[in-house]
Amino acid sequence: MKFVLDVKENKVEMLMALLNDLPYVKAKPLTPYKAKVLEDIKDAVDELNLVLAGKLEARNADDLLNEL
Repeated sequence: MKFVLDVKENKVEMLMALLNDLPYVKAKPLTPYKAKVLEDIKDAVDELNLVLAGKLEARNADDLLNEL
């Protein structure tokens, strides 16, 4: 199982030391870029789920492309 944690900068070293001491845990930090990509994908999936549930209206693809 995988987890993504948001940890205060001043507590990272202590938490990583604790996690690395556990033989059944593999811990590695995400780069800021990868963390941003992961968050953006999560936001996109959440938005898509709202569209599919009818709680948010989707935009027309032609309108989106014309905007670019």
